[in-house]
Amino acid sequence: MKFSENSIDEPATVLEVPAPEAPEAPEAPEAPEAPEARLAAVSTDHPAGSGNETGAAAALHAAGLAHEITRHGRVSSLAEAAAARGVDPADIIKTIVVRRGQDDFLFVLVPGGRTIAWPKLRALLGVTRLSMPDATTALEVTGYERGTITPFGATTAWPVIADATLLGRRVSIGAGAHGVAASVDGGALVAALQAEVADVTVPESD
Repeated sequence: MKFSENSIDEPATVLEVPAPEAPEAPEAPEAPEAPEARLAAVSTDHPAGSGNETGAAAALHAAGLAHEITRHGRVSSLAEAAAARGVDPADIIKTIVVRRGQDDFLFVLVPGGRTIAWPKLRALLGVTRLSMPDATTALEVTGYERGTITPFGATTAWPVIADATLLGRRVSIGAGAHGVAASVDGGALVAALQAEVADVTVPESD
């Protein structure tokens, strides 16, 4: 799957953000489960636009997720993005928006070098048809343009499905703007998003 960003034009910078201490507060009521996937992304209201690093950062903080923010110039490939972030290509997590039905979407977290296995995903969700929205629709339903989409800070908390291969390692996921990413533990990422973990990808063809 190709990256939608241009060439690197500045060195990467890293900002470490520890998990905040949880303040004492009454327990929030439990959210109901979605039919095919457990409740999703941490949502932060913000206007739709070309990217919202502030909204994503606020959502990461609200989730209590320890992370490091990396900033670098635009890139045009997975290999360039990995080099700019100082990680292996397989550790970069792509957030793919999938349409399940009318006004019904979900996020699928796909490690670098892999692509969605549509038969597996359809079987998991119990549907016969899935599709990917066009760029305009993706912006409307997430608040992010392609190349910046992340579950964190999305305008709607769509359900999240995480491919099983992202567990057990540190990964890098987009943080709401071109050239901005958050490095997090894969297991902690899944827990923060209440994502359903499943085998839903296959290696990309050469």
